[in-house]
Amino acid sequence: MPGGAPSGRARKVSFFEVKTQNDSRSQRNSRSCAISTESGTLKEYPYGFNSRFEGKPGTNPEELIGAAHAGCFAKALWLIFGEEKLTAEQMDAKAKVTLDKVDDGSSITSVHLTLRAKISGIDQTRFVELANKAKSGCPVSKLIKSAITLDAALIQ
Repeated sequence: MPGGAPSGRARKVSFFEVKTQNDSRSQRNSRSCAISTESGTLKEYPYGFNSRFEGKPGTNPEELIGAAHAGCFAKALWLIFGEEKLTAEQMDAKAKVTLDKVDDGSSITSVHLTLRAKISGIDQTRFVELANKAKSGCPVSKLIKSAITLDAALIQ
């Protein structure tokens, strides 16, 4: 179908909006920003360098990427567990995004995923195999061009 999703495949497009406003009080960033999402989860939420470098309320690109990556990874793993007929009683996924200075400015140089889960009927080796499958299959992982590492462990 022209201009639409390929036959048999769902297509979801999400939008977010960033508004800027001149702010002569800020030496580091001459604009204050607010971010909004289509779902309304974020509505004109403070966004920018102030949250990264000055401890001000708000969020920044790395934090949003980390949250998206941890969430995407966890959902991919839930899907894989379902296919394997496994049920996670508890699962905690975190993503640590590293931003470094490089020759041409700043760059995200790595993402480290940490996973702790309580699951019956699986050993550590198989658990790590499935976690790595989720890591490589998650759409956010496919977007990230830097190194992605994973520390996955079962908990009692």
